[in-house]
Amino acid sequence: MTNAIRTVVIVGGGSAGWITAGLLAAKHKADGNLGLKITVIESPDIPTIGVGEGTWPTMRTTLRAIGVSERDFVRCCSVSFKQGSKFCRWHKDDPDDFYYHPFDLPQGFHGGNVAEHWLATPGHRSFSATVCPQETLCERHRAPKLVTSPDYAGFTNYGYHLDAGAFSGFLREHCTQRLGVRHVADTMTGLQAAMNGDIEAIETRENGLMEGDLFIDCTGFHALLIGAHLGVGMKPMSHVLFPDTALAVQSPYDEGAPVQSVTVSTAQPAGWIWDVSLSSRRGIGHVYSSAHMNEDAAVDCVRRYLGKDEKSFGKLNVRKLAIGSGYRETFWNRNCVAVGLSAGFLEPLEASALMLIEKSANLIADNMPTTRDAMDIVAKRFNTRLHGLWSHIVHFLKLHYCLSERTEPFWVDNRKPESMPDELMDDLALWAEQVPRPGEFGGPDEVFPAASYQYVLYGMGFPTKPNPRGIPDGLKGFSEGQFATVERNASRLKDMLPSNRELLDTLCSSDDV
Repeated sequence: MTNAIRTVVIVGGGSAGWITAGLLAAKHKADGNLGLKITVIESPDIPTIGVGEGTWPTMRTTLRAIGVSERDFVRCCSVSFKQGSKFCRWHKDDPDDFYYHPFDLPQGFHGGNVAEHWLATPGHRSFSATVCPQETLCERHRAPKLVTSPDYAGFTNYGYHLDAGAFSGFLREHCTQRLGVRHVADTMTGLQAAMNGDIEAIETRENGLMEGDLFIDCTGFHALLIGAHLGVGMKPMSHVLFPDTALAVQSPYDEGAPVQSVTVSTAQPAGWIWDVSLSSRRGIGHVYSSAHMNEDAAVDCVRRYLGKDEKSFGKLNVRKLAIGSGYRETFWNRNCVAVGLSAGFLEPLEASALMLIEKSANLIADNMPTTRDAMDIVAKRFNTRLHGLWSHIVHFLKLHYCLSERTEPFWVDNRKPESMPDELMDDLALWAEQVPRPGEFGGPDEVFPAASYQYVLYGMGFPTKPNPRGIPDGLKGFSEGQFATVERNASRLKDMLPSNRELLDTLCSSDDV
């Protein structure tokens, strides 16, 4: 292996392998003589595991960066448009209990802390409906854009729901045909180590040795490079995030049913059920703690959620997945980086899996070392940033659980201080005294701004004390102006925008749109 970094070998395909390949190829011109040579070794014997069918708005930036047509993506991957998440029965076990975590920031977020005025003004609507039009739009199943809107542009911020298996194949075709990525359909049988402990080559069944300068482990939970070979352990998070099992099922739409514009998360006695609306079907999954509920009871929760009798439910294929939360002690070790499930997994409450792949791939591409001598320093910085990112997500996910007033043992256990990170305990003590502030989270890898914390806190009825200094007149006037703008925009957009289903039907049925 030479000192210069010229060849990148990605072991494993799926969303992790092909997103990483696409971003590296786009940023380092894999189809040119002076760019990186990028190879994806993808075993035909291992089926793709969908780590989640929801994306963040970051996916629009990713797809644009690698040159994908949004319309082609929508048509090929059973895509629907997503504007955030709706949490039902999380605060209290009440059919009317719900709140939104939309993708749009509160109106005027960077001009003043409107949450402080909202708290001090009884009688307003829910926090998210007051500060953002997306709750109003999503309750009416509206799309975020018009059929005439340009690719990746909309009237509100949006991400996607997608078919993970179709998405991998779509990216594979794009990367190999448009970006110069080499695809090797083969099975890894071993690897060859260099004298200094680096990985020198991957041994494959049909193609022999595949040498590289940098290896990216996208082999999923098997973690064949970072875990099995290099021996990097996991940092478990099961003491903070209790769910360790998921039951996943694909369900057809009932006649005339809407395509939801949000991921719907409905709390259950020992976890929650996700409901993802794709253009062609629904993806349903029950995420639960096996320490608090057995499998038969968990399956029955899914059946009752779908409103099916045992006979009709028995026709559906229910997959059981182990989803214990945790992440690698080191993500980049020697000349190997873990991306995707090989790096770790956090339960899918805020659909962070694909975002973590995007973030990791971008950090690798933007900080790609030119030589092996530079790699260890780059790796050290990468590991510091990734550990911060993963720990911040754990912190935010736990917030959803510890604020619940539900009385089942699972929810009671989630409120126990010993299950909560110390930083979260400090934050809750602070937020009991004052509203989270826009500048409170300012790190380069802080993916949840103060607005996200406000949406969850006040959606769950968190009791922040009134400001003892009162609300300045300037903030009162500013906030009322923002609330009025939201109301006008919501009224205008709900009449102007098509439903999610109408837009998708148009995009998928016509080549001339």
